[in-house]
Amino acid sequence: MALDLPGFDLSRFVRETLAEDLGEGLPGGGRDVTSESVIPADARFSGVMDSRDAIVVAGLPVAEAFFRALDPDMTIELLVEEGEEVSPGADLMRLEGNARAMLTAERSALNTVQHLSGIATMTREYVRAMDNPACTLLDTRKTIPGLRHLEKYATRMGGAANHRMGLWDAAMIKDNHVLVAGTVGEAVRRAVAAGVQEIICEVDRIDQIEPALAAGATRLLLDNMDPATLREAVALVAGRVPTEASGGINLDTIKAKAATGVNYVSVGRLTQSAPAADIGLDFTPL
Repeated sequence: MALDLPGFDLSRFVRETLAEDLGEGLPGGGRDVTSESVIPADARFSGVMDSRDAIVVAGLPVAEAFFRALDPDMTIELLVEEGEEVSPGADLMRLEGNARAMLTAERSALNTVQHLSGIATMTREYVRAMDNPACTLLDTRKTIPGLRHLEKYATRMGGAANHRMGLWDAAMIKDNHVLVAGTVGEAVRRAVAAGVQEIICEVDRIDQIEPALAAGATRLLLDNMDPATLREAVALVAGRVPTEASGGINLDTIKAKAATGVNYVSVGRLTQSAPAADIGLDFTPL
């Protein structure tokens, strides 16, 4: 199962993660002292990765890459698809190969699948709670440094779409930008003059909508508005640009906010606060 994420170097991620765990470059580092001292070099294991909870699966191709980095000949079978919902006790992966390699890669592989599956599982909860196919759930830039591509991949596995990937692919004008520019309209005009194609403008008051649109905003982020205010804002925009509800959105409030007619709802906690999924890996000597 290939993992092709533009801008993400899987081989480098695997290499640097394993190097961190092995202590490469540190005095006495560069090895798994436990496995080397306890496990014979030619010992072989079979293993099964399984989920202890009901989850949405994400990250198995990354786990596979960790194991193959240490034993290229390892036999690995992925038993479920990315984005698939599984029940407690479901087997996710079977593997057979060098025992030391499995033990050395185990924690890095599990950490990744637990984290990404946790994000995918929470995302699916939000999609279900929103219960609105006309509205799209978005993630945000509230990601762990170095893991953005993987975390945003996990939200897609859970049923969300990605907001901008970073600071480079869209302008997002927020209150601090407006503070310097003077007004919402002036901030948007400066982005237009700079040749920016996609300009998302945050507004937290109804009277900011028309100046933002007149200046050339291509999407409005309606920040921390209650459902009644959101409906008023959507009516005023009247389809001229897409609208996005953001702020104060949780499992209890998302349905009402999505029902106001906004095109998008963005939720930072998908990547910021998702708990790790309970996934284990059991080995058997061969």
